[in-house]
This record gives sequence, C-alpha cells and structure tokens, in this order.
Amino acid sequence: MASIVGCICTSHVRAIGQALAEGLQVDSYWQPFLDSFPPVRSWLDQVQPDIAVVFYNDHGLNFFLDNIPTFAVGAAEDYLNSDEGWGIPPLGLYPGEPKLSWHVMRSLVSEEFDPSSCQRMLVDHAFSIPMRLLWPDRDSGPRASVPIAINTLQQPLPSPRRCYKLGQAVGRAIASYPEDVKVLVVGSGGLSHWPEGRRTGNINGDVNESFDLMCMDKLVDDPAALIRYSIQDLLETTGSTGVELITWIAARAAMTGSVSRIHGSYHIPISNTAAGLLLLENRDASPFI
Repeated sequence: MASIVGCICTSHVRAIGQALAEGLQVDSYWQPFLDSFPPVRSWLDQVQPDIAVVFYNDHGLNFFLDNIPTFAVGAAEDYLNSDEGWGIPPLGLYPGEPKLSWHVMRSLVSEEFDPSSCQRMLVDHAFSIPMRLLWPDRDSGPRASVPIAINTLQQPLPSPRRCYKLGQAVGRAIASYPEDVKVLVVGSGGLSHWPEGRRTGNINGDVNESFDLMCMDKLVDDPAALIRYSIQDLLETTGSTGVELITWIAARAAMTGSVSRIHGSYHIPISNTAAGLLLLENRDASPFI
C-alpha cells in the first residue's frame, strides 16, 4: 500500500524562479530565504519519495477567468512548465502518474467531491518553483508527480474548511492506493501578501507576520483550528493573494499519521511577500528514517 511520508509547505513567489535562473543564491537579498532549504533536502535524500502530490494554485497559465474549476486534478502522462510572461525560463516536462491520479479522482468523487480531470495540463511557477527549490538536481527528485490545482483567483473561492476536507479525502485516497510507493505531499502558496498595497496604501504591499506564524504553528498540532476562518477572513487578514494559505491547509490535511515538525522557517520580505517553509513528517506512515 502507498504511504504518505511527509508534507512540505513552501512559498512560490515568481521572483524566486528568476533569482534561481540568474544564479542569485548567495545574493544578500535571497540567501537568508534559500539557506532554509538544505535541511529539507537532506531529509528528502534520506526518505526518497517516489511521487509528489502538489497542491497549488494556477495563475492563469492553465486556467483563466473564463474557465476556472474549484479543484482540478492532473491525470496526464507529463506536465509542461511553460512561459507565463514573467521571464522565468521554463523547466520542461514533469512526469505524471496517471494511475494514481485516476485513483485519487475516483476516490474524491466517491466522497462527493467533483474535481475536474485534466489529461492535458500546463503547470506554472506555483508548481515548478517548489519542485526546483526542493530538488535543484531534477534527477534526484521523485519519479512522478500529481498536481492538484485549487482556485484562489476567481470568486467564489473554496473555504478553508472545504480545502481541509479535500486534503483529508486525498490522504485517504493515497492511503488506499494498492501500490507500494512513498508519497510526499506539497503545499505551494502564500503566505500573507497584499501586492496591490490595499492594507496600507503602500505600493509594496504588506504582510501579517503574527497571523502567518500562528498558522504555521497550528498546521503542526491543530490544523483544524484554521478551518474556523472564512475565505473572507483570510482575504482581510492575509491579503488578496494570501488566500493561497488554503493550499497549505489542504496539504496538511492529507497527512494520515502522527505528525512531527522537522524543520521550518519564516522570512520577510521575499518580493514583498512573507515566505514560509514547513517540513512535517508522517511518522506513523513512514518507517524509512
């Protein structure tokens, strides 16, 4: 049977992709953020997950305002990372795992979710940047991935409660998958940011450090506490794009064992965004280290 070995939540600001492409890893602006990843990579080297299931939010590359599913599961043989117009070099194809994708979708439908099935799918920086941060050498990464896109762009948005239930359902689906594979769950998004400066009138936006840190703490021991917030609460508290926190909530909810915090960091600013990193290990389901 499949097992979920852990969960990694990270920010995906497109400027990170530009910094990596330009070799700015030791730049004084980027180094404090990027230096938080080696402990996570060491853990990945030990655990060696076979498949990454990535909860993320599409920014208009695959879906746009005229056609945005609330939840969409990739079921393709591979996923092309393409140019979004930001100047980030595309990173090529990411292999898929259609057999697991269809198993997850059948399981979700049986639990009364209605995901869109995507047998062709482009993945943007919200998918590719975490993959690049976690596995700078692509040959050392998982052999396949399953992208799960959550709408954070077009109202109405799914509530934190609904995303939590989605993550739980995905976790149950993975746990019932008959193949002996190790699955890593990734949450890609946030944290708080008002890129348009709505909260302060400052064109550089703003962050809500105390709320972000509270959420990171709750994700370890009490993730259900976050579902009491409405999507409007998140919009007002974390910013117009801080609602990406729901991808972290979904990823954490997929964990099926007792959870331990292995590593975490919080850094501001990264392109006027609060950048977080959280590694949680699913101890009951992971005998690998």
